[in-house]
Amino acid sequence: APSGAGKTTICHRLLGAHRRMVYSVSCTTRPPRHHEVDGRDYHFLSSERFEQLISAGAFLEHATVHGYRYGTLRAPVVEALEGGRDVLMDIDVQGAANVRRAAHDAPPDDPIRRAFLDIFIRPPSLAELRRRLAQRATDSPAVIERRLANAQAELNRASEYRYVVVNDDLDQAVAEIERILDQERARRT
Repeated sequence: APSGAGKTTICHRLLGAHRRMVYSVSCTTRPPRHHEVDGRDYHFLSSERFEQLISAGAFLEHATVHGYRYGTLRAPVVEALEGGRDVLMDIDVQGAANVRRAAHDAPPDDPIRRAFLDIFIRPPSLAELRRRLAQRATDSPAVIERRLANAQAELNRASEYRYVVVNDDLDQAVAEIERILDQERARRT
């Protein structure tokens, strides 16, 4: 989903409702926002450290978004899946495409391949997306404009996902995602 579509809010709701679900804390080179905590919201890394992890093959996926690097470490995801937990990732379309590719290319017994499910969170409109980004009051007007410019390209990729959920009502969006999760769990058993 584009920034401001409600991914993080939806993730918090799902995590609060599902004890078996864990959040995959992404790495980023972006500086923390005033309320963010290292290790809880993101692993905030220097560009040099991020490059070291790429060279070591530690990432399941990584991409550059809005001028910063983001990535998901493979080891904690595999560990959680092997421990019987669901892993929730809050990642952009580039990261999702990389995870989708990794899941597809993995051997049939790979936990990431077995557990992979992608859901695109769509805002009701670009006007509403603009309002949400401005309301957050965490980005400058220039950053908001850059995020909106990127949003259309991200929205154009929604068809790559197995499911698309429009977040025009938070409770309904969360309920729809929970129905999808239940349906997928039943299909896999």
